[in-house]
Amino acid sequence: MRDFFVANGDKAFRGNQVYEWLWSKASHSFEDMTNVSKETRTMLETNFVINHIKVDQMQRSEDGTVKNAVRLHDGLIVESVLIPTETRTTACVSSQVGCSLDCNFCATARLKRMRNLEPGEIYDQVVAIDRESRLYYNRPLSNIVFMGMGEPLMNYNNVMKAIDMITSEEGLGMSPKRITVSTSGVSKMIKKMADDDVKFKLAVSLHSAIEETRNHIMPFTKNFQLPDLKEALQYWYQKTKSKITYEYVVWKGINDDKASIDALVKFCKYVPCKVNLIEYNPIDDGEFQQASDEAIDNYIKALAKNDIVAKVRRSRGKDIDAACGQLANKS
Repeated sequence: MRDFFVANGDKAFRGNQVYEWLWSKASHSFEDMTNVSKETRTMLETNFVINHIKVDQMQRSEDGTVKNAVRLHDGLIVESVLIPTETRTTACVSSQVGCSLDCNFCATARLKRMRNLEPGEIYDQVVAIDRESRLYYNRPLSNIVFMGMGEPLMNYNNVMKAIDMITSEEGLGMSPKRITVSTSGVSKMIKKMADDDVKFKLAVSLHSAIEETRNHIMPFTKNFQLPDLKEALQYWYQKTKSKITYEYVVWKGINDDKASIDALVKFCKYVPCKVNLIEYNPIDDGEFQQASDEAIDNYIKALAKNDIVAKVRRSRGKDIDAACGQLANKS
């Protein structure tokens, strides 16, 4: 931007002004840039376009969850979610239009990947949710999870650039410790994150520590098998000293047996971690059904007996299809 202004006979600092409007102030229009002259704004309008997002539709759940259908500049739509509690508001953001992976239990996976989101499109989702948090809950956004549509590590460069701007003082200035990136287990990219010395938290959608069961639930994992994942996670912890969170859904007749529990307990001992047992949100009447309370209790008891921290995460926003695995652009 500085070079552009100099080449057009203006002062270099104009680039800094425009940069601040685009990122720190998240402006969607050159007309908003009131400390820039009318002539300069006209020149910007002639040479550039701001490909900002637009919240096409917003739904509010009975439990206070807010879901945004976000229209991108090319007409494609992704979804992002604001999840409030008494003490925090969390943004669940998307990284791809559709998804690169093929998890059988997830509605988003059925869309297939149409394209990766650009850094600014990821950033804009966070800005929109921060504004909603301030409007509806009187407080700024406190946390971000990359658990929306898409596999973040299959859009690595753009996700990292977005996080850089979210955490930069020139952007939103959020602490990286309040950001969690969730992956379904792309081992080589977990190692790359460790090598890149990232400061945010890591979550892994595990769902089974038995290879055959995991491959059935998430067929793509045949290329990212458990020994590779174990090695990558040990490498991550060695480099970052940051605990891993395992996200784990228990399904009736699939992973609600003793062998599955024992396998998870064993896997959890490889590296310091905690487990979130997530309530399942059916996407049809197919084979994936929520396990019994007894099965969940069996997991909790076994993990506690082995000094592994585990919590049951109740889903939010189910009535507006905003819960885990339900983001599918039904609108």
